[in-house]
Amino acid sequence: MKKRNLGHEIEPYIFIGILLLIFVPLANIMGTANLFKTLMNTAHNLLLNTVFFIMAVAVLTGALGSLLSEFGVVNLLNKLLKPLMKPLYGLPGAASLGILTTFLSDNPAIISLAKDNEFIKYFQKWQVPLLCNLGTSFGMGLIVSTYMMAQSGTMGLNLIKPVLIGLLGAVVGSIISVKIFSIYTKRFYGSEEETIQSNINWRKVRQGTVGSRFLDALLEGGKSGVNLGLDIIPGVLIISSFVMLITYGPKDPNIGYQGLAFEGVPFLPWLASKVSGGLEFLFGFQSPKLIAFPLTALGSTGAALALIPSFINEGILTANDIAVFTSIGLTWSGYLSTHVAMMDSLAARNLASKAIFAHTIAGIIAASVSHFLYIII
Repeated sequence: MKKRNLGHEIEPYIFIGILLLIFVPLANIMGTANLFKTLMNTAHNLLLNTVFFIMAVAVLTGALGSLLSEFGVVNLLNKLLKPLMKPLYGLPGAASLGILTTFLSDNPAIISLAKDNEFIKYFQKWQVPLLCNLGTSFGMGLIVSTYMMAQSGTMGLNLIKPVLIGLLGAVVGSIISVKIFSIYTKRFYGSEEETIQSNINWRKVRQGTVGSRFLDALLEGGKSGVNLGLDIIPGVLIISSFVMLITYGPKDPNIGYQGLAFEGVPFLPWLASKVSGGLEFLFGFQSPKLIAFPLTALGSTGAALALIPSFINEGILTANDIAVFTSIGLTWSGYLSTHVAMMDSLAARNLASKAIFAHTIAGIIAASVSHFLYIII
């Protein structure tokens, strides 16, 4: 006779209790109709303005990555940068292409490369999931750094040096993230695995003329980006919608909740205000309001950048904060809203919690490094 599993029997009651504990207070504050209306509107907005944007980025970077593979650039990068990437990250030189593509675009761009056999062949199995944390550490790097520098005129300061310090902090964060996560991937896959393809020096070249090879690589790489865009829809809509729900308040406090997209109960900012002393030591924040940037960057760096003008208008933003924001904006770059989907695309969903843990630690350290470097320099 099969034994009864008491854990399985009480699971439904625990699950219902957790749901009630989360959603009853939210519904009580926002109103039940507004709560569900906000969830639907937020998910719809994320689908149209975030997922399709990521898909567009993935199509372009997938096409670029395929071209770089077809014409031997990835092979060349692997040879040239292996002496640098191996000691810093424990990854092949080809991984540097992932840094470049995500810096120029966004986190999921590295997944398009990971779907390219001519790119992924340089990696061992335990190294493949590390691409998630490596790419996320540099997501939207070009946009963040140029946006921060563009605030020089408004703030009346030369922000080039703080931004460069922030970029250096992001590099430190990326190394820490990959190194911590590699402890778990080695334990799961084993560190003695051979590369995914045994003969990594052999380069696959398509048949035909240079023009036909160019067109075939372009279209096949773009197609992989479309597939990626579809794969990340569940993770982005479900996780990011909830993060937004506990980050922002009503759009217009005078009117109250209207069921609009990105409304919610600002629980995360309230939680951060309770540890403002620690935030001042780690990041150098002089105002607790500034914690809104890293908290928003958890779900969307683009949304976090939109906070900068209001900070400047209030006169609470300093050059040190620019360095910290640049660092944490790159390192975290909305990882809570993309990490699970990216890990799923890399066929490593069971390691997603470990990847998130490593990246959380790395973001805090990266921002702290930028703060202390700014003080020293």
